[in-house]
Amino acid sequence: MESTKTIVLDRDGVINKDSPDYIKSHEEWIPLPGSLEAISSLHQAGFHVIVATNQSGLARGLFDEFELAKMHHKFCSMVEEEGGFVSGIFYCPHSPDDECECRKPNTGMLVQAENELGVSLNGSPFVGDSLKDLQAAMAHRMNPILVRTGNGSKTEQQIDGTNLSHVPVYDDLQQAVADILDEEV
Repeated sequence: MESTKTIVLDRDGVINKDSPDYIKSHEEWIPLPGSLEAISSLHQAGFHVIVATNQSGLARGLFDEFELAKMHHKFCSMVEEEGGFVSGIFYCPHSPDDECECRKPNTGMLVQAENELGVSLNGSPFVGDSLKDLQAAMAHRMNPILVRTGNGSKTEQQIDGTNLSHVPVYDDLQQAVADILDEEV
């Protein structure tokens, strides 16, 4: 596997606005302030940017694969307009009851990303807003990072005093990326 700088990002609540009713269309997919610029900064600094996202709305029949592809096309186009690039988007289409290997906190999407992109995620940062994101990162020997956007503020309270209380917490993706890039220098 190629040794390269790689980062994994959760999607809803980290890159784009989240909703308890799910993001069901490309019209509902709205980037959070600064997130596209942060992804562009990562790309320009030589990072492979990978997205790993649970999308149980597919299993629930709230949208189909075609609409999900339109959301991801919109996202990637917007990142490219900012001078960035997304190396891969991996998603779990299953419901929480399906007991699949890909749904976070399981690591199937991360294994798939490594295999398809020929990279190792060992020690790479994984930015998320949920406990499942942090657990997946830990299970795959990655460095979990929490952002307060999306469900992150609630997650921050959940991890206080647990074995995840060491996880760095940032207000948003832009702040997290600025710190990651500062450490690169």
